[in-house]
Amino acid sequence: MSRYLDYMNRNAQQQEGEVIQLIKAESPTYKKNLVDKCGSLLMKLFENHFMTKGRLYPQKHRGDHFRVNIGTGWKRILILVHFDTVWDEGRLTTYKKDGRLYGPGAIDMKGGIIQAMWAVKALFELGGMDDKEIVFLCTSDEEVGSQTSRNIIEREARLSDAVLVMEPPVSGSGAIKTSRSGVGFYEYSILGKSSHAGSNHHEGRSAIKELAHQVLYLESLTDYMKGTTVNVGVVNGGTRLNVVPEFSRAHIDFRVKTSEEAGRIMSIAGFPTPVLDGTSIFVTGGLNRPPMERNEKGVLLFEKVKAAGKKVGLEIEEAHAGGGSDGNFTAALGIPTVDGLGSVGDGAHAEHEHLLLKELPVRTAMLAHFIEDL
Repeated sequence: MSRYLDYMNRNAQQQEGEVIQLIKAESPTYKKNLVDKCGSLLMKLFENHFMTKGRLYPQKHRGDHFRVNIGTGWKRILILVHFDTVWDEGRLTTYKKDGRLYGPGAIDMKGGIIQAMWAVKALFELGGMDDKEIVFLCTSDEEVGSQTSRNIIEREARLSDAVLVMEPPVSGSGAIKTSRSGVGFYEYSILGKSSHAGSNHHEGRSAIKELAHQVLYLESLTDYMKGTTVNVGVVNGGTRLNVVPEFSRAHIDFRVKTSEEAGRIMSIAGFPTPVLDGTSIFVTGGLNRPPMERNEKGVLLFEKVKAAGKKVGLEIEEAHAGGGSDGNFTAALGIPTVDGLGSVGDGAHAEHEHLLLKELPVRTAMLAHFIEDL
């Protein structure tokens, strides 16, 4: 048996307990006080396991970020985790059923955080990281685009030899993510001219009608063959039933697989042309996360993950993910990056979010082998 898997099986109960403890420390991104309480708990876990304190990056409007350095070797491995979640306080409960652990952030990504911690703990105790320095960067705003953490992520990545992202693997297959779509957002604010909907309808310029033209055109940019999607997710406008609407607004999400395609979509969606005379469109937004494109550096890391999987009895595949992560930033810098190393389960951002408890020690042992072989 793998020495790391043996180690994880011996410590499975404690590992599970820490995952539950972290899930119960609810941390919705927009609640700084709760996120900071969760961060304090996480820092204490690091201190208990590694006898080292983290470096805090205080934030005014978001939870504080922090970094923990473990080891003094010449190979610098950056492990990216985020401890904020999409769930409002009290929205979900934490419980176990049929071998599954349910709760807010179970796979996205509190299970993955504890897995990474225990993988490094095993390496540290069993002598598998003499040549390595492991840097944990723990951030608090990934779920809203990493506005306050991006600069820190990119700075730490530039100093590192490889980046490991503890987001969950692909649900169902457990595949590792070697590429991710780039993600962007736009907001359209459309101004028309109001008038009476009956006696002076001809004098009005409907901002909602203009928006309808724009929505149809934006949605037509979706091209599944290219991996491009454009989704107008929220719209509003108008004031009264009998008034030609002078204002409307739309929020737009777009996903692209390549930087070239990102440029094409931005050149179109970022510079709309009104269809109706007398209307105008004001645009804010752009590309939030660049595409994490499949490349040789990432594939070489994946091959090491695949080899590590075999050591614990797993056949690991690679896959593309339509969602973005902080790995998009690091891969775009040319730093070897691999994603999806976290907890196996299902339901990220859904009410049935859960991880599979039997997979915790196995995936953690795989991660330990992978890091040792880097």
